Amino acid sequence: MPSKCVLILLDGLGDRAFARLGHKTPLQVASTPTLDLLATRGSNGLFHASRLGEALPSEQAHFSLFGYEREDFPGRGPLEALGADIDFSPDDVAVLGHFIHAENENGRLRVASDKIKDPDDDVTAANEAVRSFRIDNVHITYHPVKGTFGVLIIKGKVAPFFTDSNPMADGRFISEIVPLESHRDDPKSIRAATALKQYLVHVWRSLGSLNVNRERRNKGLSPMNMMVTQRAGRLKEVAPFRHKLGMRGASIASGAVYKGMARYFGLAFVQTEDSADPAQDISSRITMAHTLLADHDFIHVHTKTPDQAAHTKNPDTKKAIIESLDKGIGKSIRPLLNDPDVLVAVTADHSTPSCGNLIHSGDPVPLLFVGDGVRRDTVTTFDEISAAAGCLDCVRGTEFMNLVLNFTNRIRLAGIRDGPSEQVFWPGDFTPFTLPKEYD
Repeated sequence: MPSKCVLILLDGLGDRAFARLGHKTPLQVASTPTLDLLATRGSNGLFHASRLGEALPSEQAHFSLFGYEREDFPGRGPLEALGADIDFSPDDVAVLGHFIHAENENGRLRVASDKIKDPDDDVTAANEAVRSFRIDNVHITYHPVKGTFGVLIIKGKVAPFFTDSNPMADGRFISEIVPLESHRDDPKSIRAATALKQYLVHVWRSLGSLNVNRERRNKGLSPMNMMVTQRAGRLKEVAPFRHKLGMRGASIASGAVYKGMARYFGLAFVQTEDSADPAQDISSRITMAHTLLADHDFIHVHTKTPDQAAHTKNPDTKKAIIESLDKGIGKSIRPLLNDPDVLVAVTADHSTPSCGNLIHSGDPVPLLFVGDGVRRDTVTTFDEISAAAGCLDCVRGTEFMNLVLNFTNRIRLAGIRDGPSEQVFWPGDFTPFTLPKEYD
């Protein structure tokens, strides 16, 4: 029977049905013999990381997948900061920021281009120009992470309960930064919102006078003359993954946010890079996971490519990526399937529509488990529609990790008190019973 689990997470795999695909999803029309084989050999169902219809970002969906509740979530900003090895304290507020091209329309700034083309060395000058800012005992520093993206750290008597300035679409005005309605009278949130507003005014003035932006205009390139911000947060105290779930965990992924989540949960992290060959990338990560099972009980194998393909808003591009990933999984999955000690899970964190204006959607995604003792239902195809006929029904939120514990024979029988903590795994952490010294 399995005692360990490898989760293959195909980020943004779920999608909508499109007329151009015969009213099917990209996953439905893709050729996926490996995923279909896995579906045939295990239990199938749907998964949603929260409530049906709710659209979640990857980081929030992963919290549910890893067995954590929404109140454990610190915000995307702190996770990115952890992943980028930025030095900051639990009292600091971390906010995502990135450079854009904006146009001034009577004092309001409209997003002309959210994505800056060919930033190259020009971004270095922009980074330096907005690196540090102080106002009213609040200190804001900008820390570049990748390209035009970075993290702002706000120090002082501040709180993260304020709005984003990023409207998330070209052609819209940048949003005013104000405290959330729930914290409209909170001095710390007011102070943070006010300071960040003044910082962005400073960014507008500083970037507008940069020589590199004048040169970019002369070359016909959009200047990076403004910054937008979003997803503020602050670190929280959470139970480490090992203590919470009784498993030694590891994550294999690319991207700062996944490294940040691993640090936040206490998972070992293996940094990988994405190449132009998604099949080889996922294949090598699965092989790596099999090696890590010698010292770990739960391995998260992540690829962002389905999500990235969907953001091109071309279903055919996503279909091609899915087929490539299926081939890559097929190259390396056999050792895991042949190991009776291993449970294989395949799912996604959310759906990403490859047409339309939504970033992510609230549609559930397919889910399967394969391993010794796992029930085999009648599903033979891995997709959003076929999976719904499986024996798992619709798994939601932290139920996913409960199923992992169940299939690996680690789930605690309700009512058992073999340790002082409220833990979902068995056997729990406990202190051995000891006899008096005269019995030594």
